[in-house]
Amino acid sequence: MGDDSEWMKLPIDQKCEHKLWKARLNGYEEALKLFQKIDDEKSPEWSKYLGLIKKFVTDSNAVAQLKGLEAALAYVENAHVAGKTTGEVASGVVNKVFNQPKARAKELGLDICLMYIEIEKGEAVQEELLKGLDNKNPKIIVACIETLRKALSEFGSKIISLKPIIKVLPKLFESREKAVRDEAKLLAVEIYRWIRDALRPPLQNINSVQLKELEEEWVKVSAVAPKQTRFLRSQQELKAKFEQQQAAGGDADGGGDDEEEAVPQVDAYELLEAVEILSKLPKDFYEKIEAKKWQERKEALEAVELLVKNPKLESGDYADLVKVLKKVVGKDTNVMLVALAAKCLAGLATGLRKKFGQYAGHVVPTILEKFKEKKPQVVQALQEAIDAIFLTTTLQNISEDVLAVMDNKNPTIKQQTSLFIARSFRHCTPSTLPKSLLKPFCAALLKHINDSAPEVRDAGFEALGTALKVAGEKAVNPFLADVDKLKLDRIKECAEKVELVYGKKTGGAAEKKEGKPVSGKTPALSGSGGDKETKDAGTKPGPQKKAPAVKSGGPPKKGKPAAAAGVGGAGAKGKKGPETKEIFESELSIEVCEEKAAAVLPASCIQQLDSGNWKERLACMEEFQKAVELMERSEMPCQALVRMLAKKPGWKETNFQVMQMKLHIVALIAQKGNFSKTSAQVVLDGLVDKVGDVKCGSNAKEAMTAIAEACQLPWTAEQVVATAFSQKNPKNQSETLNWLSNAIKEFGFSGLNVKAFISNVKTALAATNPAVRTSAITLLGVMYLYVGPPLRMFFEDEKPALLSQIDAEFEKMQGQTAPAPTRGISRNSVAGGGDDGEEEEQEDVGNDVVDLLPRTDIGEKITAELVSKIGDKNWKIRKEGLDEVTSIINDAKFIQPNIGELPAALKGRLNDSNKILVQQTLSILQQLATAMGPNIKQHVKNLGIPVITVLGDSKNNVRAAALATVNAWAEQTGMKEWLEGEDLSEELKKENPFLRQELLGWLAEKLPTLRSVPSDLLLCVPHLYSCLEDRNGDVRKKAQDALPFFMMHLGFEKMAKATSKLKPTSKDQVLAMLEKAKANMPAKPAAPAKASSRVAGGAAPAKFQPASALAEDSGSNSMESKPDPKRAKAGGASSKAKGVQGKKVLSKPILKEDDDKSGPIFIIVPNGKEQRMKDEKGLKVLKWNFTTPRDEYIEQLKTQMSSCVAKWLQDEMFHADFQHHNKALAVMIEHLESEKDGVISCLDLILKWLTLRFFDTNTSVLMKALEYLKLLFNLLSQEEYHLTENEASSFIPYLILKVGEPKDVIRRDVRAILNRMCLIYPASKMFTFIMEGTKSKNSKQRAECLEELGCLVESYGMNVCQPTPGKALKEMATHIGDRDNTVRNAALNTIVTVYNVHGDQVFKLIGNLSEKDMSMLEERIKRSAKRPSAAPVRQAEEKPQRVQNISTNASMLRKGPAEDMSSKLKIMYRTYRIQNRNMGGHSETAHTVPREFQLDLDEIENDNGTVRCEMPALVQHKLDDIFEPVLIPEPKIRAVSPHFDDMHSNTASTINFVISQVASGDINTSIQALAQIDEVLRQEDKAEAMSGHIDQFLIATFMQLRLIYNTHMADEKLDKDEIVKLYSCIIGSMISLFQIESLAREASTGVLKDLMHGLITLMLDSRLEDLEEGEQVIRSVNLLVVKVLEKSDQTNILSALLVLLQDSLLATASSPKFSELVMKCLWRMVRLLPETINSINLDRILLDIHIFMKVFPKEKLKQCKSEFPIRTLKTLLHTLCKLKGPKILDHLTMIDNKNESELEAHLCRVVKHSMDQSGSKTDKDTEKGASRIEEKASKAKVNDILAEIFKKIGSKENTKEGLAELYEYKKKYSDADIEPFLKNSSQFFQSYVERGLRLIETEREGKGRIAASTGISPQMEGTCVPASTHTVSSSIGNSNGEEVGPSVYLERLKILRQRCGLDNAKQEDRPPLTSLLSKPALPTVASSTDMLHSKLSQLRESREQYQHLDLDSNQTHSSGIGTTLASPSSAAANIDDLKKRLERIKSSRK
Repeated sequence: MGDDSEWMKLPIDQKCEHKLWKARLNGYEEALKLFQKIDDEKSPEWSKYLGLIKKFVTDSNAVAQLKGLEAALAYVENAHVAGKTTGEVASGVVNKVFNQPKARAKELGLDICLMYIEIEKGEAVQEELLKGLDNKNPKIIVACIETLRKALSEFGSKIISLKPIIKVLPKLFESREKAVRDEAKLLAVEIYRWIRDALRPPLQNINSVQLKELEEEWVKVSAVAPKQTRFLRSQQELKAKFEQQQAAGGDADGGGDDEEEAVPQVDAYELLEAVEILSKLPKDFYEKIEAKKWQERKEALEAVELLVKNPKLESGDYADLVKVLKKVVGKDTNVMLVALAAKCLAGLATGLRKKFGQYAGHVVPTILEKFKEKKPQVVQALQEAIDAIFLTTTLQNISEDVLAVMDNKNPTIKQQTSLFIARSFRHCTPSTLPKSLLKPFCAALLKHINDSAPEVRDAGFEALGTALKVAGEKAVNPFLADVDKLKLDRIKECAEKVELVYGKKTGGAAEKKEGKPVSGKTPALSGSGGDKETKDAGTKPGPQKKAPAVKSGGPPKKGKPAAAAGVGGAGAKGKKGPETKEIFESELSIEVCEEKAAAVLPASCIQQLDSGNWKERLACMEEFQKAVELMERSEMPCQALVRMLAKKPGWKETNFQVMQMKLHIVALIAQKGNFSKTSAQVVLDGLVDKVGDVKCGSNAKEAMTAIAEACQLPWTAEQVVATAFSQKNPKNQSETLNWLSNAIKEFGFSGLNVKAFISNVKTALAATNPAVRTSAITLLGVMYLYVGPPLRMFFEDEKPALLSQIDAEFEKMQGQTAPAPTRGISRNSVAGGGDDGEEEEQEDVGNDVVDLLPRTDIGEKITAELVSKIGDKNWKIRKEGLDEVTSIINDAKFIQPNIGELPAALKGRLNDSNKILVQQTLSILQQLATAMGPNIKQHVKNLGIPVITVLGDSKNNVRAAALATVNAWAEQTGMKEWLEGEDLSEELKKENPFLRQELLGWLAEKLPTLRSVPSDLLLCVPHLYSCLEDRNGDVRKKAQDALPFFMMHLGFEKMAKATSKLKPTSKDQVLAMLEKAKANMPAKPAAPAKASSRVAGGAAPAKFQPASALAEDSGSNSMESKPDPKRAKAGGASSKAKGVQGKKVLSKPILKEDDDKSGPIFIIVPNGKEQRMKDEKGLKVLKWNFTTPRDEYIEQLKTQMSSCVAKWLQDEMFHADFQHHNKALAVMIEHLESEKDGVISCLDLILKWLTLRFFDTNTSVLMKALEYLKLLFNLLSQEEYHLTENEASSFIPYLILKVGEPKDVIRRDVRAILNRMCLIYPASKMFTFIMEGTKSKNSKQRAECLEELGCLVESYGMNVCQPTPGKALKEMATHIGDRDNTVRNAALNTIVTVYNVHGDQVFKLIGNLSEKDMSMLEERIKRSAKRPSAAPVRQAEEKPQRVQNISTNASMLRKGPAEDMSSKLKIMYRTYRIQNRNMGGHSETAHTVPREFQLDLDEIENDNGTVRCEMPALVQHKLDDIFEPVLIPEPKIRAVSPHFDDMHSNTASTINFVISQVASGDINTSIQALAQIDEVLRQEDKAEAMSGHIDQFLIATFMQLRLIYNTHMADEKLDKDEIVKLYSCIIGSMISLFQIESLAREASTGVLKDLMHGLITLMLDSRLEDLEEGEQVIRSVNLLVVKVLEKSDQTNILSALLVLLQDSLLATASSPKFSELVMKCLWRMVRLLPETINSINLDRILLDIHIFMKVFPKEKLKQCKSEFPIRTLKTLLHTLCKLKGPKILDHLTMIDNKNESELEAHLCRVVKHSMDQSGSKTDKDTEKGASRIEEKASKAKVNDILAEIFKKIGSKENTKEGLAELYEYKKKYSDADIEPFLKNSSQFFQSYVERGLRLIETEREGKGRIAASTGISPQMEGTCVPASTHTVSSSIGNSNGEEVGPSVYLERLKILRQRCGLDNAKQEDRPPLTSLLSKPALPTVASSTDMLHSKLSQLRESREQYQHLDLDSNQTHSSGIGTTLASPSSAAANIDDLKKRLERIKSSRK
């Protein structure tokens, strides 16, 4: 006991975790006492035990566990945090308590579960219990069932959701354990108590004996409705009520009341699966139904009749079907068919319920008209139809149609209509039959009771009697005032006979009623759920109004995977948990197997295995089987046993009995042992062989299934199918497929490789044997269940006959749901198996299939013509365009997300005036969703949201189509995309009843299926509230439907808080509805994911549908009629209080006296502003345009304001006394922050009202108004609001009037406001308004406006000048001659400002001024003496406010690229936006980014063709002659253009804008933008401005390259010169960029990678060969690549090249040439390493190499077709090692796991090597080898030979011979150094030698363009300078047979070229190694230039004179590739040339 004292001292919570059980026991006892003591349920003490409670219940010691359970129960009961532990504790109880032998433990476990339910955690508990039903231990299953039953009997079916339980019941009845079956029976009886007959359909298919027993039990169930006896914490009032009743002695008459509520009627409809029937309609249905022969029409209708017999139908677009049925009812001459069509309609209405409501209006009039038929069977069919239809809609909705028929002349019609009304009234409640409805009906019926026809009179009496009974005398009597006594009595008499569907309450007592279907005519299903709740709603306003429906919907479809075996890793056939992990086993030899088998099998058995006597073999098998059955799993040597079975005769066994046993034993071993794939492979061949055997087939299949369970189906199926198809036996093939079909049903589809099967299925479909084909088709059918329609896509190219068979099979499967997997490990074992899991699984499969499909890129087919067709004026042409799109999509089947301009074009069609086209567009969009699959996500905002707008269409069919489209999209995209952002809330804001009801309906359907939603859903709430009070009943109903689902995601608190902006009356109503919805809230997804997942899943959306429409209405009306008074008040009060805390209620001194001023002052009217704009556009109201405001304007504004401004504020605003205006402004200022949204929604009205104040004479009002405006515009710019055109035009002109105010303060304020306005309205548009202001008569105004214009130009550059800078300046210049001095000065100052920004160009733009004016201007300019360069500084001084914005903008944008660019932004405009958004995050002033471009960008984005941005005038380049061969001069010798000051204020936004245009689809726009950027880059003082924009610019550039490559080059219509022009501009500006090292280094790795990719692709583009200038382009690219390699950040470019190489080697599509060129770039980089090694981040490079080697281990690299990759890598590593030595190993820091690649080992080897043998020859791969190889030919000898040869070449006669010898010599000694002999000769001689050698080479090798095959496209031959590429054919390695590393030669070449002064061009096109190795490079220059162009002659003259020109910078590292500027001479010559051309361009532009 010594250690007792140790633990006795510990605190309780530590004892509970102690390893000694006694300590734990003691801990639990103390914890129990503690838990009973703590009074405060929120005490912090509780939280300590949160993590321990699970241990309490799962204690391994039984004694301690009992105490632990008691303590846990106390905890759950008392702790408020207990809910958090639900999942784990309930799971612990199920798995560790329910299997205990002690009854007490089980009891406590059960109590804990029930207690969790009491604390509102029913869902989670139920989930765990349902999982427990899948446990293998029958004890656990029994206990779980018992707990469920107990919970149901105590809490009732409102709280315990029955649907999932009912789903698993049938499976429980199939259990082998009697105890389970018995318990299930008791559960079924308990469920029956609650839902009665609704339980019958789901249990229809259980064993008939069991069903019979159940029926017997059910009969005994008492007829008294059961009641909830235990209550949730939230139901305490109910509990009190219940206890009172119990005390009062049972339920005398108070009970009736409660009873109604206590029986939540579960609707059988709820428990049914919906069936999809539309697709099952016969293909020719619509033709047949129109056929001339009635028999054909009958056939068509019979097909429909059969389909609509399904009791529950899936919703869809039934409009067409309803339309044809309606036509038959209305027009068909054959009455039999009329009756049949009516039956079909009835079936549809019954199956669809509410979803049929939308069609009711179409059909009802037709049916009523048809009552003229006399035939009883027709009349009956029509009655049934109209009754069924009535239940899908409301009386309100069809009242007009019904009343219209009441006056019909035909008595039968009148009679039947009255009868119909009578029947309909029976379904109503007082609240759904309001006076407004009663009045017209009573009036019409009164005519009927006075009709001449007796049957009409009778019917009329019946209808009025029913109305009287339903609505009560009080309501009806006023309408019966004129009826005489006799008739009145008759009505009352009828009233007494009427049986209502809903019990009518009178006083306290309830008339009992059974939910009978009315007069046997309403379809049976309608009587229960839907109506029952309505009754509840109407009669009983308590909080659980609709709970029944909710609960029955409950956690959706729980049963499926729960039914699957293996939850928690427990398999169905006694497999142990660990089985989820795969068992790996090595293959054993036969000897080992025999040993192992001998250990477990009787000796006799082993001997007789291969006995010759079959009886002995049979006996042996029997013993074998017994032995296996008795073995424990752990000791069973599976592999040994199956190998014994396979021993001779093995699977060739001839006796079928032995064989059967053998197969059975395999199955047993697989089930009972740890069966591995190794064992499976031993037997599978044999099994497949026997699968087709008549006698043994079934055993073989059983064995295969067992193996599938052990080794998982995907693997087994693949093996089996492969084996079967490698055999020839068709029987085996077909049986294997049959087995697979069943296996899939049993195991589910997860993990199966669809693609693999599809190829086998295709083989099978092509088989000659019909059985194989049939099996394949059946298998496809099964796969279809899981994969869905995408499956068919794989077989579209099969023969039509086959395809029709496949379709028929699919048709059979449609509407069926995939069965729940019953075997295998359910993949939901962990997730807790809600059905959502199952559905997801199916989803996934579908999606996988979709991912496998090849997608076509249709971007190119969406041509400009097509787009313009779609937008044509003539609808027929528009239709043609749409038809074309349809066919494009149809042809492509599956498309990539790139669809060019299509979205914008289609969006335009969605509001086409021609509704047919709208529908066609919708169907295209639907098709698009299917074709594009999940990628459609990216179009949700631009196309999906507009479809939602179409939901507001007045035509029903258009709306239905839009809804179908939205659903098709949502299916592909999920809901997140839709709910994010404000788009959805904007739609809901629109006051369109159709839109609102459709959208809310849609949300109500979708929200419950989501686990989580974006927070933006909150934005919809205010609009949801306004919908709750919409004028339109349907909108209100839909809003109420949706309310609980919103609450489910957002929580009651947030929703209640959002009511604070409502009017007080509205607020109370809405809060009451919220309370009601809270009670109905489907499930709290706020719980951990497990619980919340319950909300998802198919069943959920249906939850509220059955609650019939009437209930909803009654909901809203009963709020007034009879809410539970305590409830409503309390609710209201509490939420008001919340409001006060949540939002400071605006109680300022002014408002004290009057408490009605507490609400918001601006009421948000959804869509109000848009509507006002429309009205103004459509001239329905006056346009806000006047010189002084007339009364009608003021009146109009008053009217418009009345709906959205608080009444009291409006009175102040329009008061005659100015002090009231001041008061109003004060209130507005005060509410500005708190009511942002309100202000914005009424902004147009506020601004208009302020313009009225500008006409007031009172200064104080004016000052106050301007103060408000300043605050207002600050707020708007923070909110990033953009003024609309309408708001601007009705406000800015009046504000500008005030600029001319005599008082200085006011002028200052107005100017400040104008300044701020530029942040929310484009400066360019402000410009026009201010320009108008300069025309005023008021000179002050003119002067101020001119000054303001100057400021605009200064801040925003010339772009703001409208309509063009020229016109604007001319206009300003006219004021230089103004008579007023201040105006003259202002005009001069403004033009000087422009001059400072724009330079001398101003004079051109101004045009002709009078001499006097001109001299004034010149004088002023001189005086200001500010040169352009000073402009930026000046701006900073003069206008701190604006410039500050701009500079923040610039710095922000500078941050931008670094952060964003790496992720390859797709679209430049987006980049621009995103950066602007980033700025928001970075700084305070961020919101004040000059937004003048942003708005315009929208236009650009929509229409690249006609960019409305005013480009500076100077960019009209004539670029035609820029493309001479030499493109780019050296920057040093370039003259800076004297006044290209065009980038105006160098602001970042301008640069952004120009860069964004680089990527434009319009070639000219792009060229202009590039030219501008090039200008900036060429001027040293300006180039800095580009800093921070480099990545952005490069992205734009390679996007443009990609665009040219993919689009422009392919476009026949484009002039190819245009493209070359564009290429030249791109390459030109890039070269300019890469000459500025500081900028070049800013390029990031990702961007460089893409850039290099683009450039190399361009070099390999064979289409360029055909262009005249193509070669020129390629040479320029060559030069550019060299620049990129040298100037960019060396780490980044090296890294980029490595990644690019890796990608290109991985990509199968990539050409070998591509990789080769990338490697050449890498060699080039290796050459640069000695100089750059210190600037390189080696850690990063080594990480990249590591990743490369991980992807390409040496083995894999060696398999490459060429050996370049491995050499490249080795060379790189050797060079690094050589330069760094052993230190290189310290640079592996960034590599997490060095063992993943061979890098470290390789480096160690190389380092060791170079250390050991730093002087030896072996180091062949590194440069060190170079000098040694040179020694091969002794120096002296070499020199003699060469001297001899050169002598020959020098002599006239022997030149040819000399050259030939030199050629031979070079071939033989490719490493010989001929440098010294050439060095002293002239350039001419060098080029002569070079050319001579080349000629010889061409003659000898035949002028084949072998170059092409080497990865350097032919055009590049010229560029590969020193060694011509034609020798490529010689193989790598030295001509004398030994392999020499490239680096040797690279190094040598480098030295040679340096001596020779050759340019360090780029290696990108270095001739392949071979050519470098095969002859010494003659470093003459001419060789490259003469091939460059035929311009050699020109260059030759200048060559000598430029010989001395020092291009040192370019010669430091030279390369093996020539360049366009190959020689100094040509460079210089061409520089001059280019200068001239630039000058020409400039002048032409001027």
